[in-house]
Amino acid sequence: MSESKSIVYVIDDDAAVRAALTSLIRSVGLRAEVFGSAKEFLDKRDVDRTSCLVLDVRLPGTSGLDFQRELAEANIGIPIIFVTAHGDVAMSVRAMKAGAMEFLTKPFRDQDLLDAIHSALQRDALRREQEAEVADLQERFARLTPREREILPLVVAGLPNKQVAAEIGASEAAAKVHRSQLMRKMGAESLPELVRMAQKMGIGGRKAS
Repeated sequence: MSESKSIVYVIDDDAAVRAALTSLIRSVGLRAEVFGSAKEFLDKRDVDRTSCLVLDVRLPGTSGLDFQRELAEANIGIPIIFVTAHGDVAMSVRAMKAGAMEFLTKPFRDQDLLDAIHSALQRDALRREQEAEVADLQERFARLTPREREILPLVVAGLPNKQVAAEIGASEAAAKVHRSQLMRKMGAESLPELVRMAQKMGIGGRKAS
C-alpha cells in the first residue's frame, strides 16, 4: 500500500483541534481532510481511496459512538480511531467492541495517534484487497454455466468424478468435462486452490442430493 495516496479523515467540532491534527498527520507525509460534523464527512469522503477516520466522541448532532454504529449499519468499513477529552472506560469498551482501532484520551502522545493511523490504513488496504479479490472471483463464478455452478460444491467437497456424476445424474465423462471447464473458468490450477476460492466466496462443500 502507498500511504502517500491514502487519506486520514478527521471529524472534530473544534477548529483548533482539527488544525492541530491536520498538522500532525501531514508532518509524516499523509493526506488529511477535516470535517466539523459527521454529515460533512458523508457528503465529501472519497469511497475509492484507502483511508481511516479519526473521530471525536462528542460531536454536534450524532455522537461519535452513534456514528460508528451508523457506519457499520451502512456497511462502511472504514477503520475508526476515537479521540476524546471526555472518555471513560464504558465508552472505550463500547467503541472497541464495535470494532474501533483505538480509543485515545486527550492529551495523548502524538506517536500513539500516528501508530494507530498507520495500523488503520494497513487494515483498510488489506480489506480493500480482499474485497477486490472476492469481487473478481464472483465475476468468474457468474460466467459458469448452471451445471458448473451445481458441481462446484461437490468438487470442493472432494468428490471424485464418478460420484459427482451420480449426484447430478450425468455420465462420468460429462462430469469430467464440467469439472475441467469449472477449473479453467475459475482460474484454479489445483483442487486446494479451488477450495480456497470457494471459501472466500462463502461457498461450502457439497450440495445436490
